[in-house]
Amino acid sequence: MRAALAGVDPLHLAAGALALLVLAILVTARLARGGQRGLGPALDRLGQGQQQLVGALAQLAEAQAGAQIRAMETMERRLGEVSSRVSATLSGSASETAKSLGALQARLSVIDAAQGRIEQLSGNVLGLQEILSNKQARGAFGEVQLAEILRHALPPDAYALQATLSNGRRADALVHLSHPPGPMVIDSKFPLEAYQALASARTEREKREAARALRAAVQTHVAHIAERYIIEGETAESALMFLPSEAVYAELHANHAEVVRQGFERRVWIVSPTTTMAMLTTMRGVMRDARIAAESGRIRRELGALTRDIGRLVDRVGNLERHLAQAGEDLRGVRITADRAATRATRLEEVEFGGDELSAAE
Repeated sequence: MRAALAGVDPLHLAAGALALLVLAILVTARLARGGQRGLGPALDRLGQGQQQLVGALAQLAEAQAGAQIRAMETMERRLGEVSSRVSATLSGSASETAKSLGALQARLSVIDAAQGRIEQLSGNVLGLQEILSNKQARGAFGEVQLAEILRHALPPDAYALQATLSNGRRADALVHLSHPPGPMVIDSKFPLEAYQALASARTEREKREAARALRAAVQTHVAHIAERYIIEGETAESALMFLPSEAVYAELHANHAEVVRQGFERRVWIVSPTTTMAMLTTMRGVMRDARIAAESGRIRRELGALTRDIGRLVDRVGNLERHLAQAGEDLRGVRITADRAATRATRLEEVEFGGDELSAAE
């Protein structure tokens, strides 16, 4: 019977036992109403039913206990597996977390270094903005940049900084070119406000007004340079207007060609750092050619003197050669005389001093 109950749901067994108990109560009540007739056999059957019910309940309890034990064992096994998996996962996660933290720390170090450089760069940018916002400081910035370009392109004696002209005007730089064309003035100008207004303009009206202001500023600079730094007989017939910004130079040549053309008409060439370096390199070649031409007369005189010295050297070498030849002849004569003297000395050593021989020698 245990085998038969093994596959039965414990709830079904409990329901059956409860039904038997209710049936026993009903039978007892009926018997009580029916009297004592047939009470003995009914009580026997009721006792048997109660014994069967008790056995079924015992089996049910045993089955429930076994099911609970198996469920506990299954639960413990699954909890063990889950615990092992969780431990392995936590171990792997801890290792990965440690690696991630190490990589994060390295990246944070790089970010800190970059942040320091960015802060330094920000300070430099703020300093540059302060310089550019002040007209005097901005002018000094252009002059310093021009001086650096001149220092790299020309020898020190080929230019002068802050040179004073005969009219009392002081030029930022004066390149010493020979006549023609003569010394050429380079003046640094930086129309930053007008260019910034043009760059920040949003509407068409703002752009037109900013472009007009930029043209007016450049035209004013061109006029000042033409009036102050081009002096007939003293300087070259043209001058250079140095813009220390490639962006402003590109804006003028791209969108304001009439300003550049007006500069050409007044013989003021607008240049940028790049074009200034190119022009100074060309000037250096012109200076070298001019110096060679200026020194050509002295070079010819030196060549004439060198030719005369070479002629005298040839004559003296010839005289020396004759003297050496005569000395060679004298040496050969001296050699012959020495050989003869040695021969005679040998003969004298071989002579035996006797009477006849002495008489014969006499």
